Amino acid sequence: MTRHLLDPATAGHEALHTLMASRWSCRGYRPEPVPREVIAAILDTARRAPSWCNTQPWHLHIAEADATNRFRAALAEHVGQAPAENPDIPFPEAYEGVYQERRRASGWQLYESVGIAKGDRVASARQMMRNFELFDAPHVAIVTTEAKLGTYGAVDCGVFVNSFLLAAHSHGVGTIPQAALASQAPFIREFFDIPEGRQVLLGISFGYPDVDHPINSYRTERQSSDEVVTWLES
Repeated sequence: MTRHLLDPATAGHEALHTLMASRWSCRGYRPEPVPREVIAAILDTARRAPSWCNTQPWHLHIAEADATNRFRAALAEHVGQAPAENPDIPFPEAYEGVYQERRRASGWQLYESVGIAKGDRVASARQMMRNFELFDAPHVAIVTTEAKLGTYGAVDCGVFVNSFLLAAHSHGVGTIPQAALASQAPFIREFFDIPEGRQVLLGISFGYPDVDHPINSYRTERQSSDEVVTWLES
């Protein structure tokens, strides 16, 4: 049997570490579209993500050109009517303890980057609405999973999403995965004509980053390696 094992000396672990360490959630984009061949190359890398029993439950609906602008305008108008959240997959019940602390720290960094003072609910609500304007990105990918595969189908899609984000970053393309879009799953399903039995997991807005935009100036922290593992030694 031929085993395809990479030599640690040439395995590219340094390149992977650089991608992981340097990628960020982009919230400001240049207007020019990403060429179709670059998107195809990103997908060709991401599609190699592993999944339970190789089920590969992910499917993407990708908007480009006028389709992105039509979706952006329609979604923003829809959300402007204050519809109730209606995700296919339940959102977190609560953020407590360290999870709440991390969530708040991330939010404060975002608001500070664009000059929103703590307690300014009008400005923070306007910034929240930028999610539904796709942060002016020229593209959005709606990621769906097979409902009958349940939680583990969604987990497999999460692996694919991370692969997509890293592949995009390797091509100089900025991304932001947005669960906020999934809050309007029925609207998204109708707009993209998504088949029954598919669940809207999230959206990924993407394009070339506007590196001079202040909202792209901050980076969130991560736990240390010691904090994410419990060792069993005997």
